[in-house]
Amino acid sequence: MILHTEITGQGQAIVLIHGLFGSYENLGVIARALAGQWQVINLDMRNHGRSGWHDSMSYALMAEDVKETLDHLGLEQVMLLGHSMGGKIAMEFALRYPDRVNKLILADISPVQNKPRHLEILSALDGIELDNLQSRQQADQQLALSVTETGVRQFLLKSLYKEGERFRWRFNVKALIANYPQLLAAPSSKGPYPGPTLFIKGAESDYLLPEHQHQIQQLFPHSKAKVIMGTGHWLHAEKPVAFAKIVTDFLLS
Repeated sequence: MILHTEITGQGQAIVLIHGLFGSYENLGVIARALAGQWQVINLDMRNHGRSGWHDSMSYALMAEDVKETLDHLGLEQVMLLGHSMGGKIAMEFALRYPDRVNKLILADISPVQNKPRHLEILSALDGIELDNLQSRQQADQQLALSVTETGVRQFLLKSLYKEGERFRWRFNVKALIANYPQLLAAPSSKGPYPGPTLFIKGAESDYLLPEHQHQIQQLFPHSKAKVIMGTGHWLHAEKPVAFAKIVTDFLLS
């Protein structure tokens, strides 16, 4: 499918791909930081944001969504930046179409099978009856029964909006639940991707670990890593200036 895009800036194109439960808006800070030097293509993935919904989700399918969108935009070669789930989509695309990717940036994610971390969130989201929902505060109260972290609830509630008199989610809860095993999977393509690759790790996150190094080197032999101290998995939101500098330095190198 052709994805919803937010395009800013001019010059060589860099594509930004958000993570699970997100939208193009989650990478807005980095998009604004890069738009002065590059054309920024900020995407909503299928079943997220303002892109279309579909019963099926896999990294192969979502990489093809990216390809179809870039073809539609007439972009033959791009740089890619993906966070979390978006990083796996970026990996899959680069492994499938290495000639179309100049540089690859992967924010706090490895090319490995992930452990299930979101089951309580998915169950809590599924338990909210949107037809009977009266306010965002009520949604927050219902989520708080299972999701204790205020920041996580605030992030999820960014995707709650009102259409007429009814609340809706911008992500497809049913499809995310049905396809969750596929979203935990490693990229399916064997690659390798021979281009310059940067892994950026949040120092306090366990998504990107030393034991993943063998798989990383097999798939991305020309990769290097940077660590942002004092950050977790949401490193681009926690330290946006440091994150933007690392990305900019890599793109210019």
